[in-house]
Amino acid sequence: MTNVYDFTVRDADGQEVSLREYEGKVLLIVNTATGCGFTPQYEGLQKLYDQYKDKGFVILDFPCNQFMNQAPGTQAEISSFCQLNYGVTFPQFEKIKVNGKDAIPLYEYLKEQKKGAFGKKISWNFTKFLISREGEVIARFAPNTKPEDLEAKIVELL
Repeated sequence: MTNVYDFTVRDADGQEVSLREYEGKVLLIVNTATGCGFTPQYEGLQKLYDQYKDKGFVILDFPCNQFMNQAPGTQAEISSFCQLNYGVTFPQFEKIKVNGKDAIPLYEYLKEQKKGAFGKKISWNFTKFLISREGEVIARFAPNTKPEDLEAKIVELL
C-alpha cells in the first residue's frame, strides 16, 4: 500500500467503501467511542468539519470498543447517539479494532506510518491521524489533543 487511498473499509451500513472516494481531500481519521471521557470531542470535530468541509476537509469516524468497552451497542445506536448528542454529519464507519490481530488493515498502515507515545499501538480512543490531499499520513495526535488544536495544521494542508 502506498497511501490511505489504497484501502477499503466498511461504512456504518456495512457497505464496502474505497478510500479513493476521498482522494484529493484532507482527512482526519479518528477512532472514537460514545462512552469515553473524550467523547465530548465530537463537538469540536463537528465544528472543524462544518468550517472546512467546503474546502476539501473530511473527518472519517471509526468507532472502537477495544478500550474498556466504551463504544458498546450496535452501529445504529452509535450513529444515533452521535447525531442526537453532537449533530455529527461527517462520515461514520463500522465499529473496528485498532490493535491486535483483528486490527483493520487501514489502522495497521496508519500506525506503521506514524508511531505514538506507545510505539505503533493506539493508546486510547480519539487518537487522530491527519492525512494530506495526496494520501500521506502527515501527523498523529494523542487522544487528549483537542480538535481545535488541530485547526492550524488542517488549514495548512487545505
